[in-house]
Amino acid sequence: MTDVLSRSTKHTHDDGARVDVAALGQALLGKWAEVRLQARELAGRPELHKVEGLSHTVHRERVFRQLGLLVENNGVHRAFPVRLGGTSDHGGNVAGFEELVLADPSLQVKAGVQWGLFGSAVLHLGTQEHQDKWLPGIMSMEIPGCFAMTEIGHGSDVASIATTATYDAVTQEFVINTPFRAAWKEFIGNAAVDGLAAVVFAQLITRGVNHGVHAFYVDLRDPETKEFLPGIGGLDDNIKGGLNGIDNGRLHFSNVRIPRTNLLNRYGDVAGDGSYSSSITSPGRRFFTMLGTLVQGRVSLDGAAVGASKVALKIAIQYATERRQFNAASDTEEVVLLDYQRHQRRLLPRLATTYAAAFAHEELLQKFDGVFSGTHDTDEDRQDLETLAAALKSLSTWHALDTLQECREACGGAGFMVENRLTSLRADLDVYATFEGDNTVLLQLVAKRLLADYSKDFRNLDFGVLARFVVGQAADLTWNKSGLRQVAQFVADSGSAQKSAKALRDEDTQHELLAGRVQSMVSDIGAALKDAGKLPKDKAAELFNSNQNALIEAARAHAELLQWEAFTEALRRIGDPGTRKVLARLRDLFGLTLIEKHLDWYLMNGRISMQRARTLAPYINRILTKLRPHALDLVDAFGYGPEHLRATIATGIERERQDEARDYYRKLRASKDAPMDEKVMVQKAKARR
Repeated sequence: MTDVLSRSTKHTHDDGARVDVAALGQALLGKWAEVRLQARELAGRPELHKVEGLSHTVHRERVFRQLGLLVENNGVHRAFPVRLGGTSDHGGNVAGFEELVLADPSLQVKAGVQWGLFGSAVLHLGTQEHQDKWLPGIMSMEIPGCFAMTEIGHGSDVASIATTATYDAVTQEFVINTPFRAAWKEFIGNAAVDGLAAVVFAQLITRGVNHGVHAFYVDLRDPETKEFLPGIGGLDDNIKGGLNGIDNGRLHFSNVRIPRTNLLNRYGDVAGDGSYSSSITSPGRRFFTMLGTLVQGRVSLDGAAVGASKVALKIAIQYATERRQFNAASDTEEVVLLDYQRHQRRLLPRLATTYAAAFAHEELLQKFDGVFSGTHDTDEDRQDLETLAAALKSLSTWHALDTLQECREACGGAGFMVENRLTSLRADLDVYATFEGDNTVLLQLVAKRLLADYSKDFRNLDFGVLARFVVGQAADLTWNKSGLRQVAQFVADSGSAQKSAKALRDEDTQHELLAGRVQSMVSDIGAALKDAGKLPKDKAAELFNSNQNALIEAARAHAELLQWEAFTEALRRIGDPGTRKVLARLRDLFGLTLIEKHLDWYLMNGRISMQRARTLAPYINRILTKLRPHALDLVDAFGYGPEHLRATIATGIERERQDEARDYYRKLRASKDAPMDEKVMVQKAKARR
């Protein structure tokens, strides 16, 4: 494996900024560096790589065989109990699993279905008896399985799924039914061909009472014939927009009977006589607790999306430092693409966002490990984890799609060639925006948590405290919207663009602008919705719907703030001064690009002066110029070798072509055989007149 982390060279420039590639690479690997490098070595093996152009049936067969290779190499079992051959290392498991996106996203997702969803459901929703019975077969691939939650009629609204599991006390069995077509389980990985069993989510009904969604272990197929068992049917989803190495399909059930003990009953149980019991009395809290145990999928997709963005940027920036186009600056030398300001604008802000997303993901992964290892596992910790995962997964998957598309376009026609991976990765990652929760719905979840936290400030407050808050809000409104803040900024800057730029570069200023936007948006929405609880249900829903877009935008702003804060915190851990200087500029680029993106809001709400607003774009361009010499170092620090990139244009071939062309024209100009340019001939003719 090519390992750029072993490089010790430091690229130094006049202002002392430099990048220690090895040290930065180590920082990016994070807490589970050793696990990541082991997984990266595995992902670099040709037998695990995606082969472009295969039919979907052949691709499926290849990926299924690759799962066996992961088992043989102990690549995916870290989260399972020690007694069953795992290491109970939840954070390390996800860290290693994310690296599989380098080999083939279909492999990563199919492994996620088998062990991260199907296996994790048995692990986290079942008892030790369930674990000992089924996990060994799940871990070894003896039992390929499905995670049957999503229904064609209720994608993100899991609480409303229609599949039922009705308890029959006479036979002590649950009867699984899909009462109509909209209740069919849809988009289910492993359902079309490979799945022998499934964890099926259904409404648990006993003694005439619906106790809400629970999980049940259901055998699907005969292990010998691979035919569906009686009462079970399904359809193959066939070719999709991407991830065609996974056999997605539909499942439906007609009076399928399973033993009472097949209920994964960690959070809710049914006794032989049909009586229901749960350690969590609130049905709503019980539902969210059960779903919260399955947050691993969102955490891993966040990391995989960051990985795909890194691959795309390494390919595109490598190409942009070698490809030459147009000779406006010279009569003989063409300009390298990355020397063009617009090309820097296309790629470097996305590089900054990728760094921010990577550092934020490391914080998410440590939060996840703390909860699932039990070291930090309070209700509040779990709520924080769910909110953080929903926020970051949404931003990173959208960012990956945007970055892959921009990198594709930035590489021109070469980017469109499958051999350079960008189109293939873009197609495979498309579904990440709706997989494991639609991003827009997830941001709504985040927004509700923000409002809940906001409302805590007003519980049990006397009039005096509330009055002080209202006065404070009024003062804040006056300070911002009357223009007093803008006047103060103008006075502080003395009308100087240089002073405005210095203020924008200030860490506290950036944080104030980003955090202030979130706080203002949430408080505005909170004020708009404060009477919703007093209204009839239909009127409350109408009020909420009228503020839904603002809610989602507030959640997005909150997630952007989290990424900026993670980047800033990571900066403090960088020991090498030169590397820290470069990364500080990259962080500034991320923060100021966000402010530029939302500049209309900052101006309309009086948060930024016109002087600083005018200074913003030119100052961003100055940062781009200063980052340009370090661009290749910054993507080299990702640590990917050619076995991970597998893109022809990232192999140095473009540099060879350009050097060959330059050498050819240099020799031609020096020879007597060089033809005269018509423009030169015309100029000479004019000069003789």
